Amino acid sequence: MGLFDQIIPLIVFCATAVFTPGPNNVMVTASGVNFGFVRTVPHILGIAVGFALMNLMVGLGLGSVFEMYPQIHVVLKYVGIAYLVFLAWKIATSGEVKGGKARAKPFTFLQAAAFQWVNPKAWAIAVGAVATFTTLRGDLLVEVAVMSAIFFLVTFPSAGTWAVFGLFIGRFLHTPGRLKAFNWFMAGLLLLSIIPAVV
Repeated sequence: MGLFDQIIPLIVFCATAVFTPGPNNVMVTASGVNFGFVRTVPHILGIAVGFALMNLMVGLGLGSVFEMYPQIHVVLKYVGIAYLVFLAWKIATSGEVKGGKARAKPFTFLQAAAFQWVNPKAWAIAVGAVATFTTLRGDLLVEVAVMSAIFFLVTFPSAGTWAVFGLFIGRFLHTPGRLKAFNWFMAGLLLLSIIPAVV
């Protein structure tokens, strides 16, 4: 089966992978609620660029480094889990005000792009996509580049949809108590998304 025979299944895989709940989508939903859509756009762009770049690097050989040195993957996994716990705390307390100023700020482009490297779901998707949709006789560079481009393109509507969802439900969270409860709920969802990486 050639590359172009796999385009439709690849698009379906990529869309399903990025639209389903996970750390990125939980975080952009919370960002949409707390900061609005416009201030969440750099976060969305960072996810799209960061994940596409990570997928490209995994496809071009980073995955084999983990096979040779599995301890690197283990360290990265636990650093990622610790960082997700920290982010859950940041989300939980993002609606609180201290000293007259809100404590949290939306993710920047670079923060969101860098986050992909410690996101367990992103690693699972990238490794799974490369293993499934590259061929032994195909041009690896072309296959991985096309795959990364598709991930880049489908991430915008995915993360954007979750951010708009956050913006919409944010209209019902106009009291400090409701917003605080929502942020703690989203923090809990983010912690739940870590479970597959731990078990």
